[in-house]
Amino acid sequence: MDPLRLPLPADALPLSIRKFGDPAAPGPARAMAAKGLVPVRGEDLVTLLVQLSADSDEGIADAAKRTLEGVPENVLSTAAGAPTTHPAVLDRLADIFRSQDAVLEPIAGNHATADTTIERMARTCRDMVSEIIATNEQRMIGDPKIIEALYKNENTRMSTADRIIELAARHQLEITGIPAFHAHVEALSGQLIPERSDEPLPADAAFRKALEEDAEDPEAIDIDKADGTETLKKKYGSLRDEIGNMSNSERIRLAQIGSAAARAILVRHANKQVSFAAISSPKMNGAEATAIAHSKEISDDILRYIGNRREWLRNYEIKRALVFNPKTPVGISLRFLSHLREHDLKSLTRSRGVPGPLKSAATQRWQQKAKGRG
Repeated sequence: MDPLRLPLPADALPLSIRKFGDPAAPGPARAMAAKGLVPVRGEDLVTLLVQLSADSDEGIADAAKRTLEGVPENVLSTAAGAPTTHPAVLDRLADIFRSQDAVLEPIAGNHATADTTIERMARTCRDMVSEIIATNEQRMIGDPKIIEALYKNENTRMSTADRIIELAARHQLEITGIPAFHAHVEALSGQLIPERSDEPLPADAAFRKALEEDAEDPEAIDIDKADGTETLKKKYGSLRDEIGNMSNSERIRLAQIGSAAARAILVRHANKQVSFAAISSPKMNGAEATAIAHSKEISDDILRYIGNRREWLRNYEIKRALVFNPKTPVGISLRFLSHLREHDLKSLTRSRGVPGPLKSAATQRWQQKAKGRG
């Protein structure tokens, strides 16, 4: 049975509320309790209302939730931090009050809270809640998914992300949900990891500023079709400067959780770990990959990566861009030769920029097609 499933059985409830919270209790008693009309106060009241918010009777469940939302914040926070509060109750409180830090903070610090609840909170919680979660090293070591959730949460401070990655590396944890995990670990090698502070560090503020750039543009860099030169759009100049002032660990995390424009800049970075963090970002999509595949300033390793991502290769334009890009490894280009439409194949036979073996193979294929038509 799911330990976080509500409603709880009667024997899991405090004695003082069983006659109202027992799923088998008379309907009128449960209905009165749902409206807060019974002599129950404090933590017991919170537990009772959470229990009834999962009642099989929708009217009772809705009434209990409305009453719960009207409970004073100090009462809610006391119940949220109490070690005797049932994990299922804490889980539901974290869901109902997910935008109220006064309730989430004590839940984050409560040892009775289930790891799955903490993991869910860690994905979206704000700065101070993530700081509380990140102080419980034993919990994170026991459930590395919490580290992954905090890392991917844009509200988690950069300095905190460095600390939890260092923690994972020190305890030889494998964080498979962060594609650039090993690159981030390596980037931290020899770097001083700052201690936790109550206020964000200057570097945290700078990273936050870069994250907040409104830059979801897969073509943030213009490529001149005539000569292949690349120009960053003017509106992203400040973002480029911010990235230039970052450490590699900051660039790697920005590549994983930042905007499309940030990835467009970072995938062209000279440091291979940074560029691979950008191309392997969970946020990288086909439109971005297409723009990158056209670039003659991208490393052949990045083009090889694109050429091996099966889900992106459903897009004809990506395959075409790879074939016509002279920096694409010939083995990748040759693989897509048979996919080219006839007019593109003909253009390839006349192209001066592509490698000789590719051009020869294209010419041979074109001649075979011409004979077939004859």
